[in-house]
Amino acid sequence: MVFSLTKELVFPPVHLSDDDGLLAVGGDLSTERLLLAYRSGIFPWYNEPPILWWSPDPRFVLFPSELKVSASMRQILKKQVFRITFNQNFAAVIRGCRRVPRKGQDGTWITNAIERAYIQLHEQGYAHSVECWLEDKLVGGLYGIRLGNCFFGESMFANVSNASKAAFITFVQSHNDLTLVDCQVHTEHLATLGARFINRDEFLELIE
Repeated sequence: MVFSLTKELVFPPVHLSDDDGLLAVGGDLSTERLLLAYRSGIFPWYNEPPILWWSPDPRFVLFPSELKVSASMRQILKKQVFRITFNQNFAAVIRGCRRVPRKGQDGTWITNAIERAYIQLHEQGYAHSVECWLEDKLVGGLYGIRLGNCFFGESMFANVSNASKAAFITFVQSHNDLTLVDCQVHTEHLATLGARFINRDEFLELIE
């Protein structure tokens, strides 16, 4: 059963999601609904309307203490091949995530509506970006939502090799107060950095 949302600001219990984690359709991308979603262990992910809301079980997360940095990445960071900044150009980062080709994907899930909604979240202090620069050119980065000690990663991109890894590693190492980074669904890219699955109940307890 997949629930259809109305204008009422409410989500069904996440344990009612289907085997793939799909919980509900519809609703809107208002700041209030998006914040409620993240606090409830839910996130939007869709290519075209209606909006699809997900809460997969298990959940793919990274605990900062388990971050893995390869010897080659340590050298790249030590040599300061890239310059890493925070919240310097959120709009450019989300556009970079939107435009970068994804292996096995046709198009992008970052729609015009998603872009507008997350820029608004950034303007209100909830969404954050990490920029990776090579000289003066933005070559990679990531963005997500921070609530309390949890960072809910949304997307990352790299136009040159290792740019997104450098951004991610620097972000995690620079935020010692983080309890976890929500990676949502499995990617090999994040698995090499130490992300792993935990069951949804444990995830919900942690973000609570």
